Amino acid sequence: MAVDLTQRLRDLIDSAGYRHNDRIPPERELCQRLGTTRNQLRKALSELEAQGRIWRHVGRGTFVGARPVLNLQDVTYLRDQIKPEQVVTVRFTIEPELCRLAAQHAGKSDCEQMRLCAQRCRSAEDWRTYEAWDNHLHHAIARAARNQLFLYFFETLNSVRRSIVWGQPRKTTGPAPGYSSFWEHDEIVAAISQKDGQRAAEAMRRHLRSVYSRVLPGSLSDTE
Repeated sequence: MAVDLTQRLRDLIDSAGYRHNDRIPPERELCQRLGTTRNQLRKALSELEAQGRIWRHVGRGTFVGARPVLNLQDVTYLRDQIKPEQVVTVRFTIEPELCRLAAQHAGKSDCEQMRLCAQRCRSAEDWRTYEAWDNHLHHAIARAARNQLFLYFFETLNSVRRSIVWGQPRKTTGPAPGYSSFWEHDEIVAAISQKDGQRAAEAMRRHLRSVYSRVLPGSLSDTE
């Protein structure tokens, strides 16, 4: 069935731990791995693209996440114009509301995807893997909000945010077993799954405050 193939394809992509905008294997390889035809695969790819989980560029390939809303020149320009504190302020404005909307609109598969991302964050053996799955989780929440304009703003913000070097010192090779973001993620996902928008929004605010109290504590004054 097409739905089954779409789910299998999504599971294959999710389990590989790709970061946003990473390129996935070519269609020929995916057909071999999934035991399907090119036409069936393309239908599944189209479904995932409609969900904002991948984007395709003719001649270049298929990439993880929603289609970028900025080209590299725009990202570089904004990176040079915007202070990290401004990024923090905008995240506090956008992401709690995305959680509130996700609690209203997320389906079963959305919630399963969020739980998978949270689990993979917890099992990550290094910071690069953790950050990739953390990014997947925030994207999953944004997609589940079912609001294309909000998703556009989120993608713009995320592109700029990831272009900024924050300079956070890393004293370990990966997150410790008791890393606070683990249970903060769990709280956000639980609230969304239970359709509690207010609690989800508050949980995201607490998570962002926890993150930036470590990374950029001086930025939190504008979020009070």
